Amino acid sequence: MQFLRFGISVWHGMKYAAMLLALTTLIVSAEALAQPQHGELDWLKPLPQFPLASSGLNIHQHAESGKPFTVAGQCGAFMGEQNGSFEAWIFPVKLLSHFTIAASVEGYPVPIDLNADAAEIDVAPDHTTITYSHIAFTVREILFATRCTSAADAGAGVIALFQIDAVRPVTLTFSFTPEVRRMWPAPNYGPPSPEWVGTATSGYYLLHEDFPDLAGAIAMPGTRPGILAPFQEKPKTYPLQLILDFDPKRDAGKYFPLTMAIGTTSQTANKAALAERLARLNTDAKQLYSKTADYYAHFFDKKLTVETPDKLLDEALKWAEISIDQVQVRHGDEVGLVAGFYSSGDSARPGFGWYFGRDTLYTLYAVNSYGDFALTREALDFLLKRQREDGKMPHEWSQTADLVDWKRFPYEYAAADATPLFLMAMEDYVDASGDVDYLRKNWPAIQKAWDFERTHDSDGDGIYDNSQGTGWVENWDPFPMPHQEIYLAALDQQASGAMSRMSKKLGDSSIAQAAEARAASVAAKIEQEYAGSMYAFSYNGNGSLDKTASLYPAIAWWDGHYALKQPDAMFRRWDSHEFSTDWGTRDVGEHEQIYDPISYHQGSVWPLFTGWASIAEYRTGRPLSGYAHLMQNAELTWQQDLGAVTELLSGAYFVPFGRSTSHQMWSSAMVIIPSVRGLFGITRDADDKRLIVDPRLPAEWTDATLRNLAVGTQLVDLRLKRQGDSLVVSMSQSSPQILLESKAGVKAIAKAGGAAELKIALPAVEVGIPAGLPLPGSVTSQLKVLSESYGTRSLTLELEAQAGSSFDLPLRLNAKTAKAAAEPRAERATILANPDSSELRSLHIVFPSGEGYQQATVRLSW
Repeated sequence: MQFLRFGISVWHGMKYAAMLLALTTLIVSAEALAQPQHGELDWLKPLPQFPLASSGLNIHQHAESGKPFTVAGQCGAFMGEQNGSFEAWIFPVKLLSHFTIAASVEGYPVPIDLNADAAEIDVAPDHTTITYSHIAFTVREILFATRCTSAADAGAGVIALFQIDAVRPVTLTFSFTPEVRRMWPAPNYGPPSPEWVGTATSGYYLLHEDFPDLAGAIAMPGTRPGILAPFQEKPKTYPLQLILDFDPKRDAGKYFPLTMAIGTTSQTANKAALAERLARLNTDAKQLYSKTADYYAHFFDKKLTVETPDKLLDEALKWAEISIDQVQVRHGDEVGLVAGFYSSGDSARPGFGWYFGRDTLYTLYAVNSYGDFALTREALDFLLKRQREDGKMPHEWSQTADLVDWKRFPYEYAAADATPLFLMAMEDYVDASGDVDYLRKNWPAIQKAWDFERTHDSDGDGIYDNSQGTGWVENWDPFPMPHQEIYLAALDQQASGAMSRMSKKLGDSSIAQAAEARAASVAAKIEQEYAGSMYAFSYNGNGSLDKTASLYPAIAWWDGHYALKQPDAMFRRWDSHEFSTDWGTRDVGEHEQIYDPISYHQGSVWPLFTGWASIAEYRTGRPLSGYAHLMQNAELTWQQDLGAVTELLSGAYFVPFGRSTSHQMWSSAMVIIPSVRGLFGITRDADDKRLIVDPRLPAEWTDATLRNLAVGTQLVDLRLKRQGDSLVVSMSQSSPQILLESKAGVKAIAKAGGAAELKIALPAVEVGIPAGLPLPGSVTSQLKVLSESYGTRSLTLELEAQAGSSFDLPLRLNAKTAKAAAEPRAERATILANPDSSELRSLHIVFPSGEGYQQATVRLSW
């Protein structure tokens, strides 16, 4: 074997002794390098090709160099770019980075950069394939994450399969940077020392670190080593290489797996243990892939899916569920949710990559919506285990927190909002699942969180404030940091209400009354301290307000129990181009002094904020803007990291930030939550076996179906169908009977076997709004709905659009009469007939001439 130092040597302590021993005992001739060592088995072989799972959910696009991709599982992830380069993590260690491929073809003396020839990317739930295309060969890079269902699986994580077709022999050189770096902030010891270990027909790299409790190994059958600079050579960093000589006559029809292993203890970081792991991964690659494929083949068996006239939305919801599921990361026998993934570059943190409190708690509203209550319990248990003694809930916990004195770092409890969000998320879980036993089991911890919140009010005004950490913003230039954000105050009100309702479920009337009184007091003080045509961003004591126009008051409508009392002028601004871009909502209005469209907190677009706005709009009778914002998030599924939704985008141009975490869990959650709780209007009280619906279907839709809607332990299907002036909601059988009703209190008619049918009155006239993202780099120019209001026999829409533009909006007539005179009348618009439909018309609107956005008020009466 050969033991050679990668890059610049670090000579100190144990490393010095280890290198001296290596040089005196392990130096071998070049001829011996290729020979198998005593006891080595010829386990490193290519595999017969096996079929990959076929999924109707595949996203297939031309590869765009520079755009990211992620393939993630509980124990590892690939993160890279669509040109096929990637880094590989076996959590919590980055094993390699900067993986690239070069080729040379026999009789064709031109070096070929395969990454420049990346042609197609195909993303499926269980694997991602990047295809490299050349006139002499095709290479497919197939990446998947292995299933990791127990602590014993740690050390596995990800596998790459290379499928090669060629008309001539071709030599492929796979180059990469060896890393063996623990996730930040755990200490690392510098670049690893690579050792090539020969087998009968190939070999593999052992990557040694300075201490015996960390090492890695990388193998690919049929390969030989590339650059291995001897110790005597002057210090220089070279990539490691695996060189494969592919002969189509000999090697066609085979997969060449790239297998990787990490050891993080002295028992697992030695040569024998790592070789055994590589051998198992290579031999079992087909079975490991099959296990992953089978998981996703049955992923939706008991999770919510929808069938609507908009297949894009149907698929976006499925991808959002998968995207959230893929940010589970195992920590020993625990599973927690990390905030998101993105390539780490030359750092040791893959995007956010840590377990996050508030990110998890917002996302659990989506997990509860699609019915994975087991995941919710695991995520809550993970946070509860790290609750501080005084009751405060954690916000950030690194995957390597156990390896450092984490409490000395300023991150774990840096945010104040995780504590109220924990109380709110706990209530949401109990409402959706009916799991009162879980509530009772964790009641002492819940009480501790409640006691922390209600007793930490630095100025005595009765509202939890930013003295316990950041509320939302982490910087607020040029102004001072806020003393008490309306965001945090609104969470305090909702958490207080949640505590009251949970206490009632457990029969604790004293806490219930105290929490209810606090909720009422906080609501009143918010109106007293913050209210205006635009609710203030923060209250800074002594009557001082920061009146920056922001989106943060939208969180008041989050849980469906609370609402600000004077919202109309604020929503009008939120829904205008001042806040609403064509790809989401800014957090700060573009006319504000503090506005900066490329800042993190002061004018950028977060799908998270877009989701807040959408759910608030649906809950306040603004479904047109709610739908527009929902669909902006949904369509982001296909825009960057395919199948996932990015963290944040510019407030000025349709483009994600360069450091935007591209596979962000709460961004995907904001496709699910506004859909289930806004568009379909679902509210559950599983403990009382009640299902309340308030659907707001787009005017173009005639029907929709929700399958596997979880109400406690029961899964029901809901069928929504228009019938004249009613929307009929049919619920499949349930046992015991689930009580179905509308938000207005209309009860369903019980059917045989536990089925039910509910009729909800529809407005006589409905209008639709176009949805669709602009081209990359665009500025905001689409139609905006500033307000919509129904009178007794009228509908008034305040709209804005670019000067001189025109639109034909869908117009549905639900209440028809035999008299033509009963057709709606339009002011400031023209109604156009539709020869293909008796219910649908078009509403033709032309906006005034001038510059920029112009407004028009359209009134329909009947």
